[in-house]
Formats: sequence, C-alpha cells, structure tokens
Amino acid sequence: MNSRPHKQSMSELKLRRLTEHNQRLREDLARPRIRVSEASASLIRYCKTTKDPLVPSVWGPVARNEDPYASQSGGGKGCCVVQ
Repeated sequence: MNSRPHKQSMSELKLRRLTEHNQRLREDLARPRIRVSEASASLIRYCKTTKDPLVPSVWGPVARNEDPYASQSGGGKGCCVVQ
C-alpha cells in the first residue's frame, strides 16, 4: 500500500514537468522572429552607417575629440595622476 502513493506522486511529478516543458515550448513559439535575410540586411546597414573608431582602416583616422577610447586627460601622460 505504501508504494501506491509514491507511484502516484511520481506520475504527478512527471505530469508537472511535462506541463512546464509544454509551457516553455509555447513561449518559444510565441517569440517574434525575423528572417535571416532581414537580420543580415539590418546588420549590414548598421555596420555601413555606424562609424567604428576601432577600425580606422575602413573609416580613416578618427579625430581625438571623437574617439571614445582616447585618453580624456589634459596634457598628462598615461591614465593616472599622482598628487
């Protein structure tokens, strides 16, 4: 008699797991998707219109005031100031 409730709880556990898995699959199915050709065209458009200071061979040299990676300190050398 003791094994009967155990089997029932195992079947309930399996049912709960299957229900949760089914819910995750439904959420994945409902996720908005775009075609690969649209995504790649969007990526190409972004790369052509967004200037990247780390690729000067494509965009040319970047002015120091436009470069977000350039040192912002006044005339000092290096990145640290000792006082």
